[in-house]
Amino acid sequence: MLTSFSFRISLAAALLSAVVTTGTALASPIVKIDGSSTVFPITEAVAEDFQIAKRGAVRVTVGISGTGGGFKKFCRNEIDIVNASRPITELEMEACKQAGVQYIEMPIAFDALTVVINPKNTWSKTITVDELKKIWEPGAQGTITSWNQINPDWPDKKIKLYGPGADSGTFEYFTEAVVGKAKSSRGDFTASEDDNVLVQGVASDIYALGFFGFAYYIENSKKISAVAIDNGSGGVLPSAASVENNSYKPLSRPIFIYVNAKSADKTEVTEFVNFYMQHATELVKEVKYFPLSKEVYNLNLEHLNKKKLGTVFKGTGTNIKLEDILKLESSL
Repeated sequence: MLTSFSFRISLAAALLSAVVTTGTALASPIVKIDGSSTVFPITEAVAEDFQIAKRGAVRVTVGISGTGGGFKKFCRNEIDIVNASRPITELEMEACKQAGVQYIEMPIAFDALTVVINPKNTWSKTITVDELKKIWEPGAQGTITSWNQINPDWPDKKIKLYGPGADSGTFEYFTEAVVGKAKSSRGDFTASEDDNVLVQGVASDIYALGFFGFAYYIENSKKISAVAIDNGSGGVLPSAASVENNSYKPLSRPIFIYVNAKSADKTEVTEFVNFYMQHATELVKEVKYFPLSKEVYNLNLEHLNKKKLGTVFKGTGTNIKLEDILKLESSL
């Protein structure tokens, strides 16, 4: 089993190139996926192994346009599956309804949304949720510009902020969990749907701060440092243990794929989703996220086979515990 995320991408690209070169791609059915950059590493790992297992008989394309961008394509019937780093919103439910798009919701892992700093930063290794709110709330734009405005013990230096773009589910989740309302944020920060851009920004500036999914932090942990989040009980670093015991809050969250119900009638899509759920535990761990129980993955397949439609999250997914996932999905 491959262990490097970057190596996986290179191998997948080589596999695709080989398929195209031989001309078999023209006859191969395609599974089209787009959406969250946070979920991308998991789905890309599954896609690579699936294509190898199918010996090029099926192509899987995995794009990154953010959760919001992915749902726009999904609700226009342009893709088979959307990667989502938060549950479908009410506006997206309505857009899909208007277009006649029905969907099967599948939680696939837990993520610890990670706040990161430059390794040379010695003052903000722990940040409270209130301090994060003070940094990111809309009223901070143009007024909270230096570290010492957040905490007087911190340096009188300009803070440089990095975060996902407005189409990102990570951006929506973070703002809802920290500020109190999804997409309620200052706008004067460097935004990108490419988490690697955010990594490089924080890695190159001692006074930078950013946030993104746990896998990108782990992949780049020699360049950046994670911040311990204090929700009132002391600082807690993101980890498998802190996600499982629900102490890393409010920034631990479930992440998803949504399958177009009509696409589920296609053999290549059902085969891919079955492969996904059968191998989710090992591949989720491989790319450094936190797997759900086997019961949840089996329930996902049961929902696929029975075409159980809809969402159990009602437009929000903050402060969901691991054990809550099973209860919610069982009720669908």
